[in-house]
This record gives sequence, structure tokens and C-alpha cells, in this order.
Amino acid sequence: MADYFRSAPPEDAAWAVFFLTGQRLRRLISGRVLRAWAADRAGLPEWLMADAHAAVGDSAETVALLLDEPGGERDDQPLHVWIEDRILPLRGRSPDHQAKIVGGWWDRLMPSEAFILNKLLTGAFRVGVSRALVVRALGEATGLPTATVAHRLMGEIRPSAAWFEALRSPEDRRAEISRPYPFYLASPLEQPVANLGAPDAWVAEWKWDGIRAQLIRRERELFLWSRGEELITERFPEIIEAADALPDGTVLDGEVLAWNQAGVMPFGVLQTRIGRDRLTARALTDAPAVFLAYDLVEVGGEDVRPRPLEERRARLEAMLAAAPERLRLSPLIGIGDWAALARRREESRARNVEGLMLKRRDSVYGVGRQRGAWWKWKVDPYTVDAVLVYAQPGSGRRANLLTDYTFAVWTEDALVPVAKAYSGLDDREIQRLDRWIRRNTVERFGPVRAVRPHHVFELAFEAVTRSSRHKAGLAVRFPRIIRWREDKRAEEADRLSALQALLGQEA
Repeated sequence: MADYFRSAPPEDAAWAVFFLTGQRLRRLISGRVLRAWAADRAGLPEWLMADAHAAVGDSAETVALLLDEPGGERDDQPLHVWIEDRILPLRGRSPDHQAKIVGGWWDRLMPSEAFILNKLLTGAFRVGVSRALVVRALGEATGLPTATVAHRLMGEIRPSAAWFEALRSPEDRRAEISRPYPFYLASPLEQPVANLGAPDAWVAEWKWDGIRAQLIRRERELFLWSRGEELITERFPEIIEAADALPDGTVLDGEVLAWNQAGVMPFGVLQTRIGRDRLTARALTDAPAVFLAYDLVEVGGEDVRPRPLEERRARLEAMLAAAPERLRLSPLIGIGDWAALARRREESRARNVEGLMLKRRDSVYGVGRQRGAWWKWKVDPYTVDAVLVYAQPGSGRRANLLTDYTFAVWTEDALVPVAKAYSGLDDREIQRLDRWIRRNTVERFGPVRAVRPHHVFELAFEAVTRSSRHKAGLAVRFPRIIRWREDKRAEEADRLSALQALLGQEA
């Protein structure tokens, strides 16, 4: 990647950064439409194309496998030409025009190239490379510190030659006023807490269950960025109104939470505000939001990340001493000794939090996940034994394997689905389960296979909430597989009542 960034034209390198950092084009053409075009070209009946798609598990790959190698002149245009002059102008064109243009491209591309094109058209193109690796490569290519590169990549990427030139500029230029800093991430505490040494070297606070965000006030403008690098300013107007009281040149790190007179509300309440195109008066009333600050990363326009946490915290407390109620300070928890703190941790679920955060008093505000200075000490997850009932192909390198599973528990004498999970099994277990699913499929719904109820898996999850969208009447949060219970028969799996009983504990 570093060699590519050194040599590629900036207009191409900009798009490469866009895709390598996980950005995607909005879908222009659905997989169903692409398959219909390909079936028509190949003279395949609809049922055969449907079977081919079910076997392959991916529309882009299915279509590419049906294409011949080009017999004439190849189409070898630069990346930015493909994106800006060809693919993006397809939006809004008639289906017939799109079919004619895309078919012409297929005629001049190798199947492997057509596969990438199909992924771009369907908005599903992604590259399996970590953001940290891209940052390192750009740092090597440009000679810039990785912290500088990471900061410049935060926020919205608008690929262009000018954008890439600004990214690699050696000048210590001022960042765009809206740009957040890379978030510092805590690591899971997987050792006895006493191994951290003297308690007085650490501070503790609750691990809040909301939207991690940075609140920015620069040049009298306000911005709220989520950790997922999504600008969420418009979704939380009450926070933005309160943030107008902050001094200019301020960046706070914290959590967006639903919060009423009784305190923090469950994450499920905050979800009612997420993804809405339009905020109603009722949404604002039912899920009032606050910004709970726990770190200060810029003050007076100065980057204070290299300062010790203890100093940053003191300045944050002074800044928020008279702040509006929608800007709150995350309270510290007295440690005393580790045993006493462990007892406080047991209060987490009753407080609608996920556990504790432990931070060294002398820690700087780093970039990404750096082990040693910040730890998240979460409460143990809930678990349930559930039966595998459906499976479908995964994505990427697992597109040819059945790796996305649906699990159910018993109600009366029937199984009702309660969770979908795809992580927790190793490669050997995935291969073995894939073979069993193919032999024991009882019904198919497109790419989804219903299987004979036989295998039981222990699932871990963080919370259970009521849900009118699910047949079971509830949903579990962050489910993942922790054990294949080959010692249990399907009849011994848990019942829905066990999950329903947790609803009272979550309230």
C-alpha cells in the first residue's frame, strides 16, 4: 500500500483511501437487478439463476462467474475515471440505459474485474484491511507521523486530487474546523484487576452504554461526531444548543445517552433516536439526550492529548462546572481497594451501565486501541442455550460458507427465533457445521436454509429488550457464540420465559 500511495496519481489514491478505510458508494443497482441482466445475457431461466445465486451466496460473484473473458480490446481506465465518469453518472438513468452501459463494461472486463465492478455498483465493495494498516502505509508513503495521518482521516472523506494532496501535505496546517480526533479505545480487562498494581494510580468511572462521540466547538460552529465517524449533529439538537456555552476551540470526548429525571435510560430508548430522518416532538420527549463528558482533548484550540489524564480531567471539571444540564460530567468512582471496587461493579446493570472503566492517572490520550493505560471491566454477559434453526452464507472470504446463524428457544412446543450470530466458532468448527447444514436442510428461502433442530449453542449477550419487530417480542444485544453444546439435545435448550424474566432486570 505504501508503494501504491507513493506512485499513484492523487486522484486515484484518494479513491483508494476512501475504499481502504471502509467507505462505500451508495448502492446504484440491486443484486437482484444485476442477476436479471446476467441471466438474460446468458439465456438462463429464472429458477436456474436463483439456484446459482443460492449456491454461490453473492450476487456480484454469481454474475462474474457467468461472464466470458473479453475477446477484444480491454477497458483499462484509471480508478477515478471509473468512479467519477462512469459509475456515479449511472444514478438516475433508466434501467434500460443502465443495463446497456453495464453490459458493455462486462464485455471488456476480465471476470475478476467484473466482480469488483459489480461490488461497486451494489454498494457492497469492501477490502479486508484494517484502518490502522492504512494509516501506517500512508505514514510511510508521506513521511508524516501516524497520529497526524489518523487525525486527517477523521470525518468525511471527499475523494479528489486536492483532498489527497492536503492529506499528504508536510505542512503543519490547521485541521478543518469540523474534524474530530481519532478516538482512544480501551482494551477488555482479561486479568485479575489486582494485577494492575496500586489502586491509587488509577481512576474509575462507569462504562456508559450509549454512543461514543466527540463534541466540537470551533470558530463558533458546533459538531457532534460518533465513533463510527458519522456526523450526528442534527440528531441531537438539545446537546448542540447546550454546547453553545462551551468556549471556542473545545473538543470533548464522551457519550451521548438518553437521560431523564431518574437518570440514564437503557440503550434501547436511545435507539429510537438513531437512524431517524426526522425528529418528532415525541421522540425528543420520550428519549431526551445528554452529552456525558469524560475527557478533554482540545482546549483553546490547543491539542491537549499529550497531557496526563489527571490534568485533562481537572480542566474538564472546571469547564463544565456551570454548564447547562444537557452537558454533564461523568462522575469518578472512589476506588479505595480493588475488592471494594469489584462490589461497586456489581451495581452496573441496575444503573443501566456496562461495567467500569479504569484509566491510569498519568495516561495520555492515545490513538486507537493501545493496551495498558485504559481498560474496560465489563460485567459478565448473560447467556442462553439456543437451537440452530436457520443459516445463510457469510460475506467476503466466507461467502461460500454458511456462517450466519439464527438461533431459537422454546415456547410451548415450538421454537421461536431470538438471535442472529456469526462469531465465536473457529475455522474447523465452521467447516464442520457447514457440511452438517447442507446435509440437514429441510427448506430454503432464497439464500436462507432452515435446518433440522438438533444442535445447541451457548450464546452470550449484553442485554435483552422488548421489541415489536421480533416474533419473540424481545431482542438480545450483541449476541455471539461462546460454546457448541454437543452435550445437550435440542429439547434441553432454554425457554423463552428465561429471557422474558431478564426483561424485569433490565427495566
